[in-house]
Amino acid sequence: MKILAGVYEQVVKRNPGEPEFHQAVKEVLESLEPVAEKHPEYVKAGIFDRIVEPERQIIFRVPWVDDNGVVRVNRGFRVQFNSAIGPYKGGIRFHPSVNLGIIKFLGFEQIFKNSLTTLPMGGAKGGSDFDPKGKSDMEIMRFCQSFMLELYRHIGPDTDVPAGDIGVGAREIGYMYGMYKKIRNEFTGVLTGKGIEYGGSLTRPEATGYGLLYFMDEALKAKGKSFEGKTVVISGSGNVAIYATEKAHQLGAKVVALSDSNGYIYDKDGINLDTVKLIKLVQRGRISEYVKYHPTAVYKEGCRGIWTIPCDIALPCATQNELDGNDAATLVKNGCFAVGEGANMPSTPEAIEIFLNNKVIFGPAKAANAGGVATSGLEMTQNSMRLSWTFEEVDSRLKSIMQSIYANVSSAAAEYGAPDNLVMGANIAGFKKVAAAMYAQGIAY
Repeated sequence: MKILAGVYEQVVKRNPGEPEFHQAVKEVLESLEPVAEKHPEYVKAGIFDRIVEPERQIIFRVPWVDDNGVVRVNRGFRVQFNSAIGPYKGGIRFHPSVNLGIIKFLGFEQIFKNSLTTLPMGGAKGGSDFDPKGKSDMEIMRFCQSFMLELYRHIGPDTDVPAGDIGVGAREIGYMYGMYKKIRNEFTGVLTGKGIEYGGSLTRPEATGYGLLYFMDEALKAKGKSFEGKTVVISGSGNVAIYATEKAHQLGAKVVALSDSNGYIYDKDGINLDTVKLIKLVQRGRISEYVKYHPTAVYKEGCRGIWTIPCDIALPCATQNELDGNDAATLVKNGCFAVGEGANMPSTPEAIEIFLNNKVIFGPAKAANAGGVATSGLEMTQNSMRLSWTFEEVDSRLKSIMQSIYANVSSAAAEYGAPDNLVMGANIAGFKKVAAAMYAQGIAY
């Protein structure tokens, strides 16, 4: 970086001890260097300086009482990063690893991801270091209600519309929405990922996984390839991984591995998705239980080993920085020719460099996993119109959005002289719309 080096240095200085946020900003700014050269007016107007600084960072206490009557205290976060093109939009994550730096990295990524969907949504993210694992439904309900008792004052259908993320599914959204509705005495689309019975959208659980496959299918077609007959490895076993597996099967591929935070399963005959859905969505169990139903499958402790399994296509769908340089080198050595990110920033910079240097078709997260927030945007639209679209209608709109995202990303990459670099293309395409809006709205914004 030349023009934007000072911007990055200021980010590191102002945000010490937040490596994930530093990593996300550095990747984006490196891609935007040619944009800064082409648009000196953006540099002069401080667009780059402003886009890396959140508009608002909210940290709050979340006290709750467990089933033994013991008072517990967690920390809640909401980072409202950028509202240049629409109300803040981004998920809520409940996981012990959550801290301000994680939320800022996720919120920063969300700016560009939301821009790429073409829908009018700004970037935000929230969460808590609360761990839902091992908690009863009543404990989770009490925590969610306490969390919303603070968050409600900062959100609204035209201000900030949160959704789910890791640790926050339909159950948690339901508890939070019930408390929000009680406090505000209004029925609006202020949370997405709601149950179908009270304003949710069909296709929302499937959206991120389906969207990932729609994006990667376009990327593969551009190189004369497809999913048909290919072997696929997918990390994770939540909604994203489950529905990526489902769509991969529909496109003719064979998924042979899934994982969770404890380890991974390998089924050479192909993952039985009905079994996985039973374990993860109904029983809320661990992926290791899969071998009880399919004795020929293998379970191994340690989720990172999943990348040693030979495959044609790899889809990291678990969490940030789960795939490093050594993993990338192993995948390339074993013949993997395409990688699509279903999680947020799951590949380290070293891994991405190896993929790009080896001509691997690489779908970056802010483009490839935008299907979830795109469908959340469609849920907002349905709520505003007081309508409910069919599964097929939403799925068709989702597919069209993901195809448009690929086209825009590919076009931006080619425009700036890097036709096969979808990382650069995604960053530039996402930035251009937000930057133009910020420039038009003046310095005070």
